[in-house]
Amino acid sequence: MGASTITVGTDDILLKLCNSVTTVLSKATHSEVTHAAMVQKISKTSLKPDIGCFVIFDGGFSGLVIINFSAQAAMEIYHDYLVGMGMPENELATAHTSDEVSNVMGELMNQMLGKFISTISKELQTSITQSQPKMITINKQLVISIEANLDQPVARRVSFKTAQGHVFYLELAMDDTQFIQLQDFEISETDFDPDELLEQHRNTKVAAKTEPEPDDSMDLLDELGI
Repeated sequence: MGASTITVGTDDILLKLCNSVTTVLSKATHSEVTHAAMVQKISKTSLKPDIGCFVIFDGGFSGLVIINFSAQAAMEIYHDYLVGMGMPENELATAHTSDEVSNVMGELMNQMLGKFISTISKELQTSITQSQPKMITINKQLVISIEANLDQPVARRVSFKTAQGHVFYLELAMDDTQFIQLQDFEISETDFDPDELLEQHRNTKVAAKTEPEPDDSMDLLDELGI
């Protein structure tokens, strides 16, 4: 196959995102987080219970990433992440509605998108930037849809499973796009290092824990006009 026939489409980009999620979460929790081999076509993306997280990205192509965590999945990831960093269990939050849990999930979402952006930059030779992750604790009756203003939107949902079998879902909406390789090129050996971000987070954790956190949920609701 000649280099000019190599193409990367929307679902290939989705797979790179899924691999970024599993790589970062598996390393952060010192356990195996996996994604399903099947992907679901959906008509629109939504924030759903129990914790909804979203990031908007723009640049070479635009899109929206949402991860909807069940309370059980969020608490497992939160617990294993902080215990792995040496946090005593008696200092951990006990409810998924705690600001501490949302802060940790936001930090991990940053790392997942950082890994994804690094991969895209190297493998597709294009650049995208992300917004600050937003999190909201959602009750059973509330579903929020976010418009990403895409020209030719494609939406997908993929299920993930934690080491203890708790399920959470990633939803992606992005412009329908395709990258075509015109000539051979070398992929840089430098890579996104989750360990470096984990260490940075470890060093600032104690200081951050003593400071009151802003209520991001209310800010988000205000932005969405709710």
